[in-house]
Amino acid sequence: PSPGLGNYERLFTSESVQRVILTTLRICVITTSLALLLGYILAYKIALASEVTRRWWILTVLVPLWISVLVRAFAWVTLLRRQGLVNNALMEAGVISEPLQLVWNEFGIIVGMVHYMVPYAVLPIFAAMQSIDGRVVQASRSLGATGAQTFWRVYLPLTKPGVVAASLVVFIINLGFYVIPAVLGGGKVLMVAEYISVQVLITLQWGTAAMLAAILLFGVLALMFVM
Repeated sequence: PSPGLGNYERLFTSESVQRVILTTLRICVITTSLALLLGYILAYKIALASEVTRRWWILTVLVPLWISVLVRAFAWVTLLRRQGLVNNALMEAGVISEPLQLVWNEFGIIVGMVHYMVPYAVLPIFAAMQSIDGRVVQASRSLGATGAQTFWRVYLPLTKPGVVAASLVVFIINLGFYVIPAVLGGGKVLMVAEYISVQVLITLQWGTAAMLAAILLFGVLALMFVM
């Protein structure tokens, strides 16, 4: 390999490198948005639950973190493949006439990554919700605000620190994700981490791999600095 800053020229001259970076950013943004939406709903449900119910909800959120990411990735393949449970159920219900392509594409990657990331979104948001003084919400209602007005103008702004922390954590993990994109993408959709692996192990373009790894590292450090 040829060392030096010349490897960074590929950021501007190589269509494959640019395509991989854009694909990675697009999937990261979509996954982060969906994980935040689902995470906020779950965290809100947990925050309003009774003490006993809250413990069960937290356990339910944490259980997926104890299961191997590889096991979960292959479980989604079993569910989403053309002969999988989802397609079979839809065909038996008469919703579709032929199997849908739900895996080995961006859709499959996004489904698997959202499933993996939701707990990482729930925990910071729930922590922010726990710190809110309930009297503030009661004061808003007593001053004539509706439930929707209280949520949008009082409750949501108070949970903003948790939302920001959750979005950065989820986005950072997404940037370097390897297992789920490799399994559910089937080699047809390459993200940066998998592309680095290909450059190191197959094409032996170590300079390109090192350049992308450095870009990934600096990007993550910048996001951590912001957080």
